[in-house]
Amino acid sequence: MLKKNLPVKPSAQTVTTPSGYSSENYSLSNMASEVTQVTGNVMGPYFAFCAVVDGIQYKTGLGQNKKESRSNAAKLAFDELLQLDQPEPRSLETSGPPPIPAEPIVSPEPVYVSKVHYERRHIQHAKISQTVKETFNQLISSHAEYLKCSNSLAAFIIQRAGQLEVVALGTGEYNYSQCIKPDGRVLHDTHAIVTARRSLLRYFYRQLLLFYSKNPAVMEKSIFCTEPASDLLTLKQSINIYFYMNELPKGSAQIKSQLRLNPHSISAFEANEELSLHVAVEGKIYLTVCCPADVNRVSSMSSSDKLTRWEVLGVQGALLSHFIQPVYISNILVGDGNCSDTRGLEIAIKHRVGDALTSTLPMFYLVNRPHISLVPSAYPLQKNLEYKSLSLNWAQGDISLETVDGLSGKITESSPFKSGVSMASRLCKAAMLNRFNLLATEAKKHNLLEGSTYHAAKCMSGSYQEAKTLLKSYLQQHGYGSWIVKSPCIEQFSM
Repeated sequence: MLKKNLPVKPSAQTVTTPSGYSSENYSLSNMASEVTQVTGNVMGPYFAFCAVVDGIQYKTGLGQNKKESRSNAAKLAFDELLQLDQPEPRSLETSGPPPIPAEPIVSPEPVYVSKVHYERRHIQHAKISQTVKETFNQLISSHAEYLKCSNSLAAFIIQRAGQLEVVALGTGEYNYSQCIKPDGRVLHDTHAIVTARRSLLRYFYRQLLLFYSKNPAVMEKSIFCTEPASDLLTLKQSINIYFYMNELPKGSAQIKSQLRLNPHSISAFEANEELSLHVAVEGKIYLTVCCPADVNRVSSMSSSDKLTRWEVLGVQGALLSHFIQPVYISNILVGDGNCSDTRGLEIAIKHRVGDALTSTLPMFYLVNRPHISLVPSAYPLQKNLEYKSLSLNWAQGDISLETVDGLSGKITESSPFKSGVSMASRLCKAAMLNRFNLLATEAKKHNLLEGSTYHAAKCMSGSYQEAKTLLKSYLQQHGYGSWIVKSPCIEQFSM
């Protein structure tokens, strides 16, 4: 389920588990629950509850009434309890990076119904991995050499009316680090999850154009719809977004499984470094405090850190935040080619940012808690240096793949798709600004065209910028380091 930060009306009522019942055999409908957080700008009777089992607090469920919010909280707790591979104990926040769970907890054998539910979800996730493979195979059918780029493959999948569709994908392991170009026509980061997400933005633009077509039959095909309490569009309730990665992203998600952060652990310092923010330079990862200093070159935050950011700000970015509410990933699936568990990814996404941040965020923003699962890899990992700097991208509706040289940030000569003589990628900032201007015109939001530059258009998205500032401050205050900010001159261009 995609979650939104709805306004919450506090309630003082608390339900507790009756004595004589254990958390294992007591039904979820009677699980202990308590009010968790209250957001500002109250516009209706919305409630926030979380399930509590044996003193452990689980994810927050939201609803327009107590029954709905408790039901959502119970479902979230139930799903998390079924994550049997690497369960993790909860811990209190501290002033520094939170402790890494010392040892996995052995969960009791779930009841038969739980097994069926777990196995059904496992089968569905394996099907998603297969769907990604089939889509990529079809795209490279005339370019077999691109199979060597499959190591880093990442893809976004939409589930609509029970049907799975791969709507965006990308590959890549490098980022541009040459001299700054101020025209917006260079792709700065070509790591797989970034190219996949920017491809998803192109898919969103197409879906929004369907909605603003004013043709009822065409509008119905869009994944977006109106919401009475907001002038921003939202995803239809039947839509779920899955994110598949063929390998673990660089950065904190690759924390060593054996690292423990107990009070007297000799690996505590090393673990803290692993949890800190990282920056990518030519495909290599450094701590932000150790980032090579060169004001004339562009550096990008690690893929793990960007995933963490999307779980607070959403994947839609600043420009699309003028049109839609935050869009959050409901499930993250990781191929089992280079990892045996998702513990590092769980820590990077779920442990570095606490639920308490939600209460400070603007309307509709929250700390999202996606389900994270290990699935069979779509492709086996293989050592390949020949195509390592090459990045592929595609979104639903594209006729063919586009290939980009990650080191130059430009389309390659052999790319199946070419946009023009400038060799600028269809994912570059200039291309995104062009789509933004077109959408603003179609939506008749002419005030959005008043921004003189790409940077100005982004800054006009007030709630998104506020949420971004709060997240950066939170990470710094909790000891993870500072978010590297690119030079503003790379966004001072117009169309």
